[in-house]
Amino acid sequence: MAAISMRLPVPRKAVGLSAPRGGEKHLVAPGDTITTDTGYMRGHGTYVEEEKLIASVAGAVERVNKLVCVRALKTRYNGEVGDIVVGRITEVQQKRWKVETNSRLDSVLLLSSMNLPGGELRRRSAEDELAMRDYLQEGDLISAEVQSVFSDGAVSLHTRSLKYGKLGQGVLVQVSPSLVKRQKTHFHDLPCGASVILGNNGFIWIYPTPEQKDEEAGGFTTNLEPVPLSDREVISRLRNCIVALVTQNLMLFDTSILYCYEASLPHQIKDILKPEVMEEIVLETRQRLLDLEG
Repeated sequence: MAAISMRLPVPRKAVGLSAPRGGEKHLVAPGDTITTDTGYMRGHGTYVEEEKLIASVAGAVERVNKLVCVRALKTRYNGEVGDIVVGRITEVQQKRWKVETNSRLDSVLLLSSMNLPGGELRRRSAEDELAMRDYLQEGDLISAEVQSVFSDGAVSLHTRSLKYGKLGQGVLVQVSPSLVKRQKTHFHDLPCGASVILGNNGFIWIYPTPEQKDEEAGGFTTNLEPVPLSDREVISRLRNCIVALVTQNLMLFDTSILYCYEASLPHQIKDILKPEVMEEIVLETRQRLLDLEG
């Protein structure tokens, strides 16, 4: 008979958000007055009423010269050119794939915007169009880069680099896009033995670090060999650490994930999701990040 773990309820102090560099951010709720100065320009997340600039969403106020906007704390992904995303193929259409990227509208990956297997750079033929489902089909996960954003907010993707393409074996974690820190690279091989792709759209892919990069695959040959138990344990621990960081509203980037992983090592993988353990390891992670900044 399986053992059941039970805990008595205890009051716990919520872990507060650490102050960002440059002081506290100005947080507002819908209906809050941001400013009464008429010299400011109205940006996203605001509206004007009785000569007052008022927030229409809950979030942090951002000012760029005279432009004032509110970046929502929880929102769907709004694509920007150059973003790295992880998405799931939802539909195969004529010369294009529809991709779910946590946005308000499905993203588009054109047949002409991808490397064919083998890395061939040539015009796409009718045979390529007929073989589209051989490259990517419904349910497949891919990594890609945002090529352009349409006027309605829909995103066009491309996988023209060998580092992008079809994803093989791993674990997908979905978080709020606002918690993924923007960095120069979103592909990280962590020293613990696993790799992560931190999608700007809030989709995070954790997978075993490949022993060698297959430059001839064109990003569409996936390794389906059994994953060793040790690698699966590392991936499971990383997944639970990311869930812990998200629960305590800590930004996700390679250093914060690695520090949280190291703080979780004294605990069993399944215990990381216990509230008291989660709070303990995130507090340690937060302190190490503050020491690093200092």
